[in-house]
Amino acid sequence: MFQSYLFPISYAFMSFPVAALVFTLPFLVVQYRRHGYINKVRAFVLYLLLLYLLNAFYLIMLPMPASRHNAAPVGSIIQQVPLQFIQEIRRNSNIDPNDFLSYLSIFRQPDFLQAAFNVVLVVPFGLFLGYYFRTRWVVCILLSFGLSLLFEITQITGIYGFFDHPYRIFDVDDLITNTLGGIIGYRIALWISALLPRIEQLDSKIDYSAKRVTYTRRGIAWMLDTPIWMILYLMFHSWQLQGAYWISTALYFVLLPCCTGGRTFGKWVVRIRISSQNGHSRLGGLIIRYLLLYGILIGANVFLITSSLLSSPPSPWTGIPYSLVMLLDFVFFVHLIIRVFKRNPVLVYEQLSKTHNQITWPDKQGASSDNILQDSI
Repeated sequence: MFQSYLFPISYAFMSFPVAALVFTLPFLVVQYRRHGYINKVRAFVLYLLLLYLLNAFYLIMLPMPASRHNAAPVGSIIQQVPLQFIQEIRRNSNIDPNDFLSYLSIFRQPDFLQAAFNVVLVVPFGLFLGYYFRTRWVVCILLSFGLSLLFEITQITGIYGFFDHPYRIFDVDDLITNTLGGIIGYRIALWISALLPRIEQLDSKIDYSAKRVTYTRRGIAWMLDTPIWMILYLMFHSWQLQGAYWISTALYFVLLPCCTGGRTFGKWVVRIRISSQNGHSRLGGLIIRYLLLYGILIGANVFLITSSLLSSPPSPWTGIPYSLVMLLDFVFFVHLIIRVFKRNPVLVYEQLSKTHNQITWPDKQGASSDNILQDSI
């Protein structure tokens, strides 16, 4: 029986890297928004929760029918008698009231093992609710019951109509044993919490001023900003405006941050902003910063793509601009790699413009101004 569980568990571990990749971006955004940085303990617990949910899903769903057009089940598809598994265990066990050792045969009964599996299945869920989410016991019961109900509905609907017929029955005993497992896990979490780092105190001793803005955080902001910037560019281009690239860049990366305290949409999401060094104009710094980045570095590539060089007849001089741009890209790439390995967040265009990224963290005491903090992953 236990061998049948290894098949779905192996599927869960194989699909975990893909699920983790999909989960990472929203996870990072939420952590930056809620906590201002990425805590390793918090990240480990949440990825462990993801791995558990994958295992639970595959253990419940697998094995599936070989075809979507599966045969209709024989008999009732709903078992609605509470604690029916106890009667099944008593019926199938050879228990002699005068022989204590005969009671041990209960633990080898498939009905008992199935009930025990249903309990153990949701114990980790209760652990997460009690330790990480710090829910009340009533909430734990409701969420454990809800998770079990989700499993049962998914099965009885043939994964919501994907299969022609249900391939497992809806068993009320599964609801009972799964919920019991959640309660047991919750109680275990309360007992062992003193031995583990307390989630609510993870940030209590964090020195935000000693942290830095990482390239991961900046990359996420850039990923969120790029679609908006491209929409502006395409809109201006559709209006046949000359210099649509420069207009969209100036509006979004210079004028908008100048009016919003150094924030674009992407930077606002991950709680960072562009700040100039003391005594330097923010507007002037933004102009120099993005003239170097989007005007020279990225702008040179855009110019080659959109210029008439692409359609002009080849000549001995045609390859010179391409070679210069490729050399510029290569030099900047090497510069970026060096800064990444040296854990130095300041790039050359930031040094020249005297601007840098800073974290904007709201004052929890209700002050109107933000505390500007450095960040690290």
